[in-house]
Amino acid sequence: MSVETAGQAPSAGEYIQHHLHHLQKNFSFESVTQKSIVDFSVFNLDSVFWSVLLGAIGCYLLWAGARKATSGVPGRFQAAVEILSEMVENQAKGVIHNAKSRKLVSPLALTVFVWIFLMNAMDLLPVDLLPLAYQMAVGDHHAYQRVVPTADLSTTLGLSVSVLIVCLVYNIKIKGVGGWSHELVAAPFGDKVALYPINFLMQVIEFVAKTVSHGMRLFGNMFAGELVFMLIALMGGVWAWNFNPLSGGFWLGLGHVVAGSVWAIFHILIITLQAFIFMMLTLIYVGQAHDSH
Repeated sequence: MSVETAGQAPSAGEYIQHHLHHLQKNFSFESVTQKSIVDFSVFNLDSVFWSVLLGAIGCYLLWAGARKATSGVPGRFQAAVEILSEMVENQAKGVIHNAKSRKLVSPLALTVFVWIFLMNAMDLLPVDLLPLAYQMAVGDHHAYQRVVPTADLSTTLGLSVSVLIVCLVYNIKIKGVGGWSHELVAAPFGDKVALYPINFLMQVIEFVAKTVSHGMRLFGNMFAGELVFMLIALMGGVWAWNFNPLSGGFWLGLGHVVAGSVWAIFHILIITLQAFIFMMLTLIYVGQAHDSH
């Protein structure tokens, strides 16, 4: 948020609340505010923009690595892409034993890992950098802009629902409509007609629980990381607005630099680990679709 004077400075609560608000539009492209937890008439334009942009960048990087691949000594970029591809392929082999399925699932998992890593990595940019640039571009100091798509629950649940759809497709592809329909009512408690409703309910609960937990895990970690960066930014903000080398505010400025650096270094591990976990769960869930109960 752009603030010229201390008199205009927002409170800590206002600062965080502003940075946690999305650039929200409806289908008529009018600015709106989401009124309920589930509201399909509102979409977060900032999350859509940054996720699509980063997805395109990730696909381009992988394509560039494949296009420039040579049989000789690889360059650093090609070596990095090859190492990443081999890592994903090895993980896929351990979960999905159908070689034909891996031809699609392995590239899918690789894309998921790179895409989510790039979206997570947006958290390493200074909290106010891109929001301030957007505010200056549109000429509105109160404009909203969040740049970490994975800190948006709608993004992570959208990703997990996409994985669910892939799992359903493979269930039908591997087992057939009849085989999967029979599994829905016959597992996990047995093939007795009286147990069919209970079996079906358990299957539905399993699919819903896996999908929700898949998206919530990524969202929770990235939202918490984003919030910590905002709190650290507040330390520097208080120091800048009340600069006095002899006051306690000086130590807030020092704490801002130290805490920001330490948390950023630690956060590199978090964003990589969360991308890896989401990729592995994708492989595991798709692998389960190949197994018969």
